[in-house]
Amino acid sequence: MITVQNVSHLYGGSRKRSSRLALDRLALQVEKGEFLVFTGPNGGGKSTLFRILCGVQLPSFGQVHLNGIDLLRHPLQARQYMGVVFQKPALDPHLTVLENLRIHADLYQIPPALFHQRLEESLLWSGLGDRLHDPVKTLSGGLARQVELIKALLHNPPLLLMDEPTTGLDPGVRRRFLDNIKAIRRQRSLTVVMTSHIFTEAEEADRVAILQQGRLLALDTPANLKATLGREMLVIRCPAPQPILDWLAQRPTVQFSEIDDEIRVEGANMESLLTEILATFRQEIRSLSIKQPDLEDVYIHLTNTTPMDEKEVAA
Repeated sequence: MITVQNVSHLYGGSRKRSSRLALDRLALQVEKGEFLVFTGPNGGGKSTLFRILCGVQLPSFGQVHLNGIDLLRHPLQARQYMGVVFQKPALDPHLTVLENLRIHADLYQIPPALFHQRLEESLLWSGLGDRLHDPVKTLSGGLARQVELIKALLHNPPLLLMDEPTTGLDPGVRRRFLDNIKAIRRQRSLTVVMTSHIFTEAEEADRVAILQQGRLLALDTPANLKATLGREMLVIRCPAPQPILDWLAQRPTVQFSEIDDEIRVEGANMESLLTEILATFRQEIRSLSIKQPDLEDVYIHLTNTTPMDEKEVAA
């Protein structure tokens, strides 16, 4: 469905600010029917890539093809195949839900009968049945997001692009929104590409692409990415880590890293290691836990930084 070939993007500098490389020779493919999530810290290049995939920003270098169409040369033709949910609201808050949707249907020249048919289908899962005549500004954040999703899918595109669509939603509303995406994808064999800085949102994707400073650090299934860290890892928090680091360095089968006040240990017999560490350093340790790796742990392993570190740097 999507082919990205050697895409780079450079934001121009000025007298007060130097140029910044937002994407660095990015190359990947998204298969038809796949659910792919781009994740990573703020400032990692996700939103820049999203704007390029939508056809609203030209990359400095590289090519993008969507369903076999050169997106950069034929953006209008390519956009017929995509529905887009932007990070910032793209609805007129003073118009009603129905008026917003009708305008979008007119832009795509959807006949009135077909518009009403698709609208009725959308009301079955959106929870908007009694809010069609309410101004968008009166809706909660979750319901407004549902309107955005209905709008993006009205012309029945085979591809749905979403840029951090759950930003600002509480956990329960976020869960329901993502569940709707999953159900629609199954019904329509929809290809879904989503950006998110929330690692847990990527856990249910077919594949996850981790970006940092415009580079693709990893691209694989969530299970395969987590498997690179083993079945378990040990996380130690202590105010003075150096003695423990020196002790771990003497054990060649142990892999470890230090990030802020955490020591993360991989590739060891956790039970015996835990017993030894407690016997030797119990008084120096603030907390100690054994956990199964998640995608945030994969990111930390790949970059030796936490997402918060990257956010602060980007800011």
